[in-house]
Amino acid sequence: MSTGTQPATRSGANGATGELREWRDHARVFLQPIAAPSILGLYGFAAATFMVAAHLVGWYGTATSPLLIFPFATAAAGIAQGAAALWAFKARDGLATAVHGIWAAFWLGYGFLNFMVALKLIPAPAPGAAVPELGYWFYALAAITLVGMIASLGESLALTSVLAPLWVGVGLLGVYYTLGGTGWEKVGGYVTMASAFTAFYAASAMMLASTFGRVIFPLGKYRKDANDARRHPHVSDPVRARRAGGEAGAISPS
Repeated sequence: MSTGTQPATRSGANGATGELREWRDHARVFLQPIAAPSILGLYGFAAATFMVAAHLVGWYGTATSPLLIFPFATAAAGIAQGAAALWAFKARDGLATAVHGIWAAFWLGYGFLNFMVALKLIPAPAPGAAVPELGYWFYALAAITLVGMIASLGESLALTSVLAPLWVGVGLLGVYYTLGGTGWEKVGGYVTMASAFTAFYAASAMMLASTFGRVIFPLGKYRKDANDARRHPHVSDPVRARRAGGEAGAISPS
C-alpha cells in the first residue's frame, strides 16, 4: 500500500476540470476605486451650455461668435462628457452613461457642424430661419433627456433639477428650429441656460462631498445614509455602493 499523496484525478480533455478547479480556488476579484465621472461630465456640460445659451439669447457676441465658441464647447462638453460616459459605463451606471453619452454625441456634432460652416462647406443658417433638420434632432434629445429625468427621480433631486429644465429647453429649441422666428429661441435659450446653473451646482456638490468626506451642499437624496459621503465606496460595484447609500462612479456623488 502506497503512503504517498495521490494526485488529483483530472477528467475531461487535457485536464480541463482540474484547471477549472484551480482557477476557481485561486480567483480574486479586485475592485478599482474611481471618482464619480459626472463631476467632470456635469462641469463640461454646464460650461458649454452656458456659453452657447448666453449667446443664443443675446447676452453677448455677433453672428460670427459661434466660430469662436464651438472649439471650446466641443472640448468641454463633447470630449469631457464623452469621457464621463465611458467611465460611467465602466462603473455600470446606466443613467450617467445614457445622459452623458447622448449629450457628448450632440456636442461633437455641434462642433463638426460649425467646423463645416467655418470652412464654408455648408452655409450658416440665416437668423430666425426654420431648419427642421435641426429641430427634429432637438426633439429626439428632449425625449431621451425626459426619460433620464424620470430615472433621476430614483437618484437625487439635484440631478432632476438638471434634466428637467434641459428637456423642456431643448424641446422649445426644437420648436424654434422647426418653425423659425425669435420668440421660441429666447424662451428655449433661457430655459436651457437654467440647466447649466443647476449642473454647476450638482457637480460642485459632488466634488465637495468627495473631498471633504461629507455632504456640503445637499443633493436631495432620499436615503438618510446617502447624506454621509464617507459611506459611499468609490468602487465599481453597484451592489455594495447601493447598500452604502450611493452608486459608484454614477451621476451621483458616490
